Amino acid sequence: MLISNMEVVPGKRITQHLGMVQGSTVRAKHAGRDIMAGFKNIFGGELKGYTELLSESREEAIDRLKQQAAALGANAVINVRFSTSSIAAGASEIFVYGTAVLVEDR
Repeated sequence: MLISNMEVVPGKRITQHLGMVQGSTVRAKHAGRDIMAGFKNIFGGELKGYTELLSESREEAIDRLKQQAAALGANAVINVRFSTSSIAAGASEIFVYGTAVLVEDR
């Protein structure tokens, strides 16, 4: 599955638009990570636990987007965008969306 944040896939021709697809995940903070983040807020530095959590969340959301696109028969998703939002205290959603398409070599 090709994924592109552009409206085209270089070297490919879009033959069919199959519709919007999406993927999302909601994750809560881990208490241990939260305590360590509190220390980092005092002393400064990267919050590696949260960086890892967000990376895992993005990958899970992309996997769900790919599954939905494959179910439509797509071989690519174009114009991919990410969004985040706070769902509850300590929980956030990562949302990814794009347009499922069929592409072929030029």
